[in-house]
Amino acid sequence: MLVQEEPKLIGNVAKSSGVPIKTIRYYEELGLLRSLGRTEGGFRLFNSDVLERLHFIKRAQSLGLSLSEIKEFLNVHDRGELPCEHIKIKLEDKVKAIDEQIQQLLILRQELSGLVSGWGLNIDNNHSNICPIIERY
Repeated sequence: MLVQEEPKLIGNVAKSSGVPIKTIRYYEELGLLRSLGRTEGGFRLFNSDVLERLHFIKRAQSLGLSLSEIKEFLNVHDRGELPCEHIKIKLEDKVKAIDEQIQQLLILRQELSGLVSGWGLNIDNNHSNICPIIERY
């Protein structure tokens, strides 16, 4: 026999998860979370799986996934499918984007190092320039 857990009040969810109430409301507004309804006092009630969903959302965000991407994955999950293949594709895209950023940063680093190493050489004291070294290159 399945034991039905008591719905959780939003304040208890916030305390258990470490996610502020305001953020939980925002996630519900975006469709990342669904409340079961409200108490007579107007407090939101959530299923026990809300803590697992919040953990997933926070972990996915820490990996650079946007809330809209996370919503897509949760929608796949809510249809009874595992979103792992979808997530893998998104993470591969993130790795490619990071690799491109690293290349751009290496080029910028090289350019900045060149400027700094040539600092003070052949400085034209023409005051019409703001900084001749930056403007020259």
